[in-house]
Amino acid sequence: MHSLFAKISKCYFVVSEVEYLGHIINAQGVYTDSNKVAAMVSWLLPRTLKQLRGFLGLARYYRRFFRGYGIIAKPLTDMLKKDNFIWCERVEQAFHDLKKSMSCTPVLALPDFSKVFVVEVDASGQGVGAVLMQDHHPIAFISRIFNLQQQAYSTYEKELVGVVFVVQKW
Repeated sequence: MHSLFAKISKCYFVVSEVEYLGHIINAQGVYTDSNKVAAMVSWLLPRTLKQLRGFLGLARYYRRFFRGYGIIAKPLTDMLKKDNFIWCERVEQAFHDLKKSMSCTPVLALPDFSKVFVVEVDASGQGVGAVLMQDHHPIAFISRIFNLQQQAYSTYEKELVGVVFVVQKW
């Protein structure tokens, strides 16, 4: 009726793991593709805005594997603003910290919708981070930086902003 066909060369049957959109999925969970991790770890210092965007694009794609991605990457993402590409020691440290974080990402569990989800939110002076878990195993991480107005909030208000952010995302 609809004439749909499967291309046999792209079909996999009876395999223990599958590579899908830069992730490896198997019985243990979801983890980053080792080829992508190797590319990121061997990335040279960006000397242009285009090179920085390329590096951050790859890192941002895997941000759900990072604990505190937003805070670690802040000095680098600040450089993307107009006329703000100024390489300094703080930015270089953020670059190396991001590469180091990427090289030791955890294996994320696959969600089981028949079990209870647990969300842990932690706010600091600059941002908020959260982890979605089941059975004490992480499923995903998320973080973001507070704007100037939010940085002036009390601790309780920052925690509430974090909870609202997580509920909207997940």
